[in-house]
Amino acid sequence: MAEQFKTILFFGAPGAGKGTQGELIGSVPGFFHMSTGDMFRSLDHESELGKTFLSYSTKGELVPDELTIQLWQQYMNERIEEGSYDPETMLLILDGLPRTVAQAKVIEPLIDVLAVVHLNARDKEAMVARLRERAIKQQRADDAKEEVVRNRLDVYERETRPVLDLYDDSLVHDVDAINTMAMVMSEVLSILAPLHAKHTNS
Repeated sequence: MAEQFKTILFFGAPGAGKGTQGELIGSVPGFFHMSTGDMFRSLDHESELGKTFLSYSTKGELVPDELTIQLWQQYMNERIEEGSYDPETMLLILDGLPRTVAQAKVIEPLIDVLAVVHLNARDKEAMVARLRERAIKQQRADDAKEEVVRNRLDVYERETRPVLDLYDDSLVHDVDAINTMAMVMSEVLSILAPLHAKHTNS
């Protein structure tokens, strides 16, 4: 792995649009979107690792930090080896990591955080509805039950929201997640495009 990946952190409650915006920005040359949600869902659920993941996700709980970071390092190595991610010319968009203060401290030596994009969704009930609608469309059993959805939102506020406080205010960019998809993408790109020009060798 590279000494430090030049990284943009995407933060926001479940349903705020991190995955959607991450995929959109990740399709722009010079950016690589890495979602821990996609990483976990790609696991073989019949494997020991997959079963361990399911034992947490089906309850709306976070996967243990050590396991998450281990999987992430393995995943990034594979992306570099296959050529889909070049740390020299691409900025890494991390979506879903770090999710806890402990994770942030473990991953700190591995990433150079250039910015934190906070997709701010203040309406909790709108997030509950959005997550349940997504679960039906994408057949995602983990978000199909309202109690699991509400637990995920509570876990975010308790475990993940405090991570934002670890980063200097100058790095954190607040973006209204309830805006239209195009408006959110436009605002996010206005933050990230200058950083890409400044910090890569492309």
